[in-house]
Amino acid sequence: MKHLRFLAALCCMAAVFTACEKNEPSDNTNGNGINTDQNGGNSNTGSDNATGTENGYEWVGLGLPSGTKWATCNVGATAPEAYGDYYAWGETTTKSTYEWSIYKWCDGSYDTQTKYCTSSSYGTVDNKTVLELADDAARANWGGAWRMPTDAEWTELRENCTWTWTTKNDVNGYEVKSKINENAIFLPAAGCCYEGGFADAGSYGLYWSSSLSTGNPSGAWYLNFYSGGATKRNYARYYGRSVRPVR
Repeated sequence: MKHLRFLAALCCMAAVFTACEKNEPSDNTNGNGINTDQNGGNSNTGSDNATGTENGYEWVGLGLPSGTKWATCNVGATAPEAYGDYYAWGETTTKSTYEWSIYKWCDGSYDTQTKYCTSSSYGTVDNKTVLELADDAARANWGGAWRMPTDAEWTELRENCTWTWTTKNDVNGYEVKSKINENAIFLPAAGCCYEGGFADAGSYGLYWSSSLSTGNPSGAWYLNFYSGGATKRNYARYYGRSVRPVR
């Protein structure tokens, strides 16, 4: 049955983004607000017009209001256009299948969350809404001052940059160019992993934030893009999605 569900998902390109399990989170906002207080702290100094490295990984200054610097590659990648690895939200290692039954922070289902929960309808309430660094795939794999971006930082990137659908070395994705200093990064359309399957590579990019969906905490916020645009969405935390670090 899992194989049949995976084939059906590939035949309906948008289905992975719109179909929700009962009572799981779905997209409910276009997320235009920016909270630049959620910087997380930068360990290095440097001009926003500059590039540099942090613990051996390159960053680019885009002149953003928060001063956040964005990595040039995904976690697990060695080139900007490489897809890299896929992580469930709050997990720091990859795996061969992604589903609730083996998700680290639940007891087997969407309504049994054991960490990062704001409602007793979804598990044990601890009111944690942003990933701790111990559960942050960027920090765990890259070290230094690297971490996953917050939802507010993804919003800041959308609002202060020009997004152009393009190809880099035959890989589809977005060139994200600063409106402030014209520096740019490339985000490949790397797709996602779920229930033993791999879907939408080359068509969609799905990048985790570190921010919980507080209204329905079995989900977390992520950047969703395709050739027609980019926005924020929230959905099940067990999905394997891309991680683009910031510092």
